[in-house]
Amino acid sequence: MTMKLVACTLLLVLIGLGVWHSYKPLPEGIRYTGNPAPLVSPRLLTDTTRHFPSGETSLEHEVFDEVFKLIAQAEQFILIDMFLYNSTGSENVELRPLASQLTQALIKKKRATPNIDIVVISDPLNTFYGGTRSPAFEALKEVGVELIVTKLEPLRDSNPTWSALWRVCCQWLGNNPDGGWLPNALGTEKTTLRSYLALPNFKANHRKILVADAGDQFRALITSANPHDGSSRHSNIGLTFSGPAVQDVIQSERAVAQMSGASTQTFDRWLNKMATSQQPAPETSGTIKLLTESAIRDQAQDMIARSQTGETINIAMFYFSHRPIIEALKAAQQRGVHIHLLLDANKDAFGHEKNGIPNRPVGHELHQAGIPVRWCNTQGEQCHSKLLSYTRQDGQQELLLGSANFTRRNLDDLNLESNVWLSVATESPVARKASEFFNKHWASEQTDSVPLSLPYSDWADDSRLKYWQYRLMEATGLSTF
Repeated sequence: MTMKLVACTLLLVLIGLGVWHSYKPLPEGIRYTGNPAPLVSPRLLTDTTRHFPSGETSLEHEVFDEVFKLIAQAEQFILIDMFLYNSTGSENVELRPLASQLTQALIKKKRATPNIDIVVISDPLNTFYGGTRSPAFEALKEVGVELIVTKLEPLRDSNPTWSALWRVCCQWLGNNPDGGWLPNALGTEKTTLRSYLALPNFKANHRKILVADAGDQFRALITSANPHDGSSRHSNIGLTFSGPAVQDVIQSERAVAQMSGASTQTFDRWLNKMATSQQPAPETSGTIKLLTESAIRDQAQDMIARSQTGETINIAMFYFSHRPIIEALKAAQQRGVHIHLLLDANKDAFGHEKNGIPNRPVGHELHQAGIPVRWCNTQGEQCHSKLLSYTRQDGQQELLLGSANFTRRNLDDLNLESNVWLSVATESPVARKASEFFNKHWASEQTDSVPLSLPYSDWADDSRLKYWQYRLMEATGLSTF
């Protein structure tokens, strides 16, 4: 009887922890919605990987070239928040060493300009949750860069089935980066059991942002790209801009520092300077708004809900599994909205074969609903962009882009994410480039390289087992997407 009472009590404790940590209040400043602001000096950046019949590959990549340019010209302040920041990757292909290039660029800048404020925020996955050391992080700290490894515990649990048990049994265990004895699934250094126990919590700071001063103004970058060697061949998209919205980016990152128990003095100092500086009225190219976490979801649903007969919605997405957005697209299709869905086939992940979940079951569902679906023609890399484009009948085009996949984890206040929404004229350079980026991937014919996308039939998968596996994984959090 006593053992039954103990077991029942423990079960109730676990259920209570699971419920509380799934719905608890968000930390202050998380789920940030910026005010609509003038879009100043925007530039859309795209990364496209082309393959040729000869077997050669061409990387038409702009995002990290812009990152290094912004770092090189900064003199006062650099703020970076990047999810994957390490040198892991497949040994079978030539990769760009983005992690070391970023580290060396920041070290060079700090040594050349000792008084510059440099803050780097990243995810604990890069130290395998404290079980290894990050060479990049150690090198940055040595030269005086302010490094913040995000504390994820205050976030809601995306996998409560495991996380409730982890909070009771394992989170109290210390971790020693020099005490590893287990093979490392994410690198070459030995790691600890504690790291593997933390991994199934499946939560992350998934943001990818940069802020830097540029002469008499500041510029921000919001992107889907990571400084990760294994990701250096992925297709990606990003937007760099100036104007008042840059302050929203800094403000949203201040909340991450505060949540992680780090000092916010550097953030406060630069926010105060920007608030009190006198800037001339900017020449604007449209309207922009910063969005994080579930504010991204709400904006995506709003864009789809407002779409009308004859208007166009184009989506390019690495992971697509969010049920309300799927249902919203079905409804828009029935209203006569022209929808095109470009998906990664979820067949490759850093040299490992994947089974197509969630995109292939979702692609089948939407194809059955009459929505045109094509697959990115990847060959080892990933179609990693996250873009929603809505072209209206009044000559305006709305874009939503950044770090967030359209999944429960990315959109329902579980991960940390950062996107921008913007509204521009369809004839503006940003809108034209966004349309060209999507259209050249959608097109089935290429004159000089193999097609950038394949018809739905090439990766069609009508498996009911995979469909319900995806639905279970999406609903419970027992997944990495």
